[in-house]
Amino acid sequence: MVRGKVEMKRIENATSRQVTFSKRRIGLLKKACELSVLCDAEVALLIFSQKGELYEFSSSNIKKTIQKYRDNAKANESCNEIEPQNQQLKHDATIIQKKIEQLEVSQRKLMGQNLASCSVDELLKLDSKLEHSLTIIRARKERFLLEENTRLCQQNTSLCEKEIHVTATSRESIQNLEVETELFIGSRLDEE
Repeated sequence: MVRGKVEMKRIENATSRQVTFSKRRIGLLKKACELSVLCDAEVALLIFSQKGELYEFSSSNIKKTIQKYRDNAKANESCNEIEPQNQQLKHDATIIQKKIEQLEVSQRKLMGQNLASCSVDELLKLDSKLEHSLTIIRARKERFLLEENTRLCQQNTSLCEKEIHVTATSRESIQNLEVETELFIGSRLDEE
């Protein structure tokens, strides 16, 4: 015998609905009690009637059980928020790892390793990259040499200016010296 899906819908008759609510509520409270006793489970059950009446059962302090539920719900909510972030980070890490592997393969080829497996098109691209790199290196080296040459010229000009200044100062000093050219024969005491 195959059982089909039982379709449930709201009971339209108010009296029948109230009777069913009372029976099912009592049965549900009984099952909650049995579950807590037989399985040593912490059970809390809250039922609000259509009129807003509260029916409850708790195997321990209901406020503590509700707080435990809230704490657990917050922890689960945090985990549910973190899980998509973790998945995205794993995906990003996989992509980065593939890029690193591609760069390592490219670097080995630039260093001249594993070239036998390259096609002619790959070798032409590699040649183009090397030529481009050499052009950049030559431009940097030329710029460095020009800067060094300029620095040495400025240093040389500074030294030349100092030498010219020293030479001019020496000439002035020589010209300002008065040289006595009198010749004395004998002693000066004789003259007095």
